[in-house]
Amino acid sequence: MSLRADAVLFDKDGTLFEFGATWNTWGRMALRHLSGGDAAALQALAEAARFDLEQEVFLPESPVVAGTNREAAECLAGALPHLVADEVERYLMLTGSEAPLVEVVPLAPLMARLDGLGLPLGVMTNDAEFAARGHLRSVGIEAAFRFIAGFDSGYGAKPAPAPLLAFADVVAIAPERVVMVGDSPHDLSAGRAAGMQTVAVLTGPIPAETLAPLADVVLPDIGHLPGWLGA
Repeated sequence: MSLRADAVLFDKDGTLFEFGATWNTWGRMALRHLSGGDAAALQALAEAARFDLEQEVFLPESPVVAGTNREAAECLAGALPHLVADEVERYLMLTGSEAPLVEVVPLAPLMARLDGLGLPLGVMTNDAEFAARGHLRSVGIEAAFRFIAGFDSGYGAKPAPAPLLAFADVVAIAPERVVMVGDSPHDLSAGRAAGMQTVAVLTGPIPAETLAPLADVVLPDIGHLPGWLGA
């Protein structure tokens, strides 16, 4: 069987897990905690994070959507003078590792199918590696991946191509035979910069028209990936 690619690297949030169902609930809780119950402080945090308090959703332009945990922490700490970025970052990491995960499709059988095709799999997220491993472990798929990296794993963060190229090195596959799958311009820009194929999915907050120019194909979700690969 001839496939379009020989390895697959996934983003995590908005790609493996529904972004809204997972992170909007967590975002509401985190902002209320950091505000200490003060309405003005909550409003300031929501404006900094681009979180709509009425609809209780992160807006597509939110720095939390595609940024690193550190970038999110600095954004929030900058909104209130008493917050310390290091402390906020630790809070986001610990609470984020326990966020209420919603799989975009049943992940274990999909990863087993891709593994059965002989495709080495990886995850590169701008979340912390600690949280990423906890999330993958909680749904029983951590062992499916040859490579799991966060922004803090030593390879850098998206949209830089370095962490993607690190995956290609680990699995010993040329970048042009690797497909980067993600839901944000950060994911796809990193893939393009690394010389990889790029697949956009619509299970995050970013609309198709924003993703399409950076993607070889736009799919509804990763459940359509085997068909696109040619399996």
